[in-house]
Amino acid sequence: MSTAETVDANAKSRGGVAAPLILMALLAMIIVPLPPLMLDVLFSFNIALSLVVLLVAVYVLKPLEFAVFPSILLITTLMRLALNVASTRVVLLDGHTGPDAAGQVIASFGEFVIGGNYAVGLVVFSILVIINFVVVTKGAGRIAEVTARFTLDSLPGKQMSIDADLNAGVITQEEASERRDEVRAESDFYGSMDGASKFVRGDAIAGILILFINIIGGLAVGLSQHGLSFEQAMRYYTLLTVGDGLVAQIPSLVISTAAAIIVTRVSTSQDLGEQVISQLFKNPRALTITAGIIGLMGIIPGMPNVAFLTLAAVCGGMAYYFSQKNISTAQNQEVKKVEPPPPPVEADLSWDDVHTVDVIGLEVGYRLISLVDKKQGGDLMPKVKGVRRKLSQELGFLIQPVHIRDNLDLNPSAYRISLFGVPVGTAEINPDQEMAINPGQVFGSVTGKPTVDPAFGLEALWIDPSQREQAQTAGYTVVDPGTVIATHLSQTLQQHAYELLGHEEVQNLLDVLAKSTPKLVEDLTTELLTTSKILKVLQNLLEEKIPIKDMRTIAETLAEHAPHSQDANYLTSAVRTALGRSIVQQINGMNSQLLVMTLDPSLEQILQQSFTATSESGPSIEPGLAEQLQQSLANATQQVEAGGNSAVLLTVPAIRLWLAKMLKHSIPSLSVLAYNEVPDDKRIQVVHVIGQQISG
Repeated sequence: MSTAETVDANAKSRGGVAAPLILMALLAMIIVPLPPLMLDVLFSFNIALSLVVLLVAVYVLKPLEFAVFPSILLITTLMRLALNVASTRVVLLDGHTGPDAAGQVIASFGEFVIGGNYAVGLVVFSILVIINFVVVTKGAGRIAEVTARFTLDSLPGKQMSIDADLNAGVITQEEASERRDEVRAESDFYGSMDGASKFVRGDAIAGILILFINIIGGLAVGLSQHGLSFEQAMRYYTLLTVGDGLVAQIPSLVISTAAAIIVTRVSTSQDLGEQVISQLFKNPRALTITAGIIGLMGIIPGMPNVAFLTLAAVCGGMAYYFSQKNISTAQNQEVKKVEPPPPPVEADLSWDDVHTVDVIGLEVGYRLISLVDKKQGGDLMPKVKGVRRKLSQELGFLIQPVHIRDNLDLNPSAYRISLFGVPVGTAEINPDQEMAINPGQVFGSVTGKPTVDPAFGLEALWIDPSQREQAQTAGYTVVDPGTVIATHLSQTLQQHAYELLGHEEVQNLLDVLAKSTPKLVEDLTTELLTTSKILKVLQNLLEEKIPIKDMRTIAETLAEHAPHSQDANYLTSAVRTALGRSIVQQINGMNSQLLVMTLDPSLEQILQQSFTATSESGPSIEPGLAEQLQQSLANATQQVEAGGNSAVLLTVPAIRLWLAKMLKHSIPSLSVLAYNEVPDDKRIQVVHVIGQQISG
């Protein structure tokens, strides 16, 4: 083990022992009598610890950076109570000797802070308890309770939003895992804060009870055991008790304030001080009006003129300073005008002037340019790259780069997706709002502008970003405008994946396969099939949503069946049979039972007999029969999917391809399989037989 690892292991070992030692020390403070000097040290440490906790709460950027705060709240509360017990013992045992009996800290708070007057001390102590118990602790506890409730209610919506970003390729699996951990940590933190706020509340109640118990007990001990007069006993024991209470309540108030700051914080890139300055003084008009009002009050006879006029001058000076600062910031943010470059010297035309069409294009209106420009905080480019990465991994070939450019002919908030220069998808979005998508079941209403999700056609609303938590709590899936475009692009590229595969991509796939099986690729490409034939087979697979990641199985199957036929449909059918396990798993997962629909044998026979020797498009059947077949399959598909299962039609290989093409657009969720494509280890259960009435 290296020196660094040894040091790290020792540090972890010491950290693991620290918590038990602190708890043992707290228990010892309650049981073992402590001398006044030790009480001074512990009271001073308690005050210092409360200040450290308060400053950490002020300077953290988001509450989760101080996730250990609920545990610290418990430990500091136990420490104060243990100190109360230890100081009570000393006060009751040695309080008759004078105000210094319990140490210098308690004596100082009794003499200096309240001027040696126990009546004043009782009033000050009562005010501190009221501030801590009624104002700070009660408010912080209520905020923690409401925040915990809304955080837990919004947990499903946040999880769905993460899944949507992952499915759209916006984030990686690791980033999704980190965001899920952060969501769980957030719910755990606010749930803990909801309970931990009760510690401080109980501490305040305990402080009140301890005060009265100490005063009554001190008077009894002083009068009966030490022969003090009532006035002496009242002075000694009350001053010590009030000093002890103040020493405990001041750190308690500081810790309560820290808890209130934590639960009221909003996660930003600024600490609390920067947030106050940037938001409170962002508009200097408030300071200007305040200066005017205070100034008018300052010139009224009988008012404290100096104080009011001085404060008015300070507010006016601050208003002027922040006004000039805002003007300077606005000037710095203006785009500097650049002189246009001299016109270029025109050259003769060449082939470079003939521009080829982009394989994948994304055009945006001018209001959406901010989503693309990194300088303006746009994150669309990384999301598009994530879409390409995800689809390339799923489909099995490299998706071509997406050429993004602005188009002034489009509506300002519109975008358009094109393949080979032909538009295949378009929509309009609001770049300043977020889309709340209804996944099918929501639990509340959200105010927004109705719209439709361009990727899946689901009902949605355009909402303000401030409504995100409310919408997620109601069950909506909330995504930003960049994710809307990225998801639409991902869905469009998946539907047209077979068009994106060309000769160059096929050659690259074969080159990669040749590194592991060079003989197979050599025999396939030089003796059996041309690249065009292989391309057609792969396009057929992609058109039916079958990935081509398993190129070795595809190549081996083509090599086996190519000597018998060069027909692309025949070769595709053979490859589908070889990939049957993968196809069924993609549809049905790891379930051992496959629910299927089948055609009535007599109807299947009619369809097979309708094929002619020259027919390539399918059987020649009556339009009425085809319409009835489609309607029956649509009804059966709806019933199967209502039960939460995938709809699968199982038929003979001869008519599988024709049925798949016929039903591709009318019933896109229906998968058409041939009998020989189902693995032997899958149990088939027929749930619907289609065509009994049609064929009859």
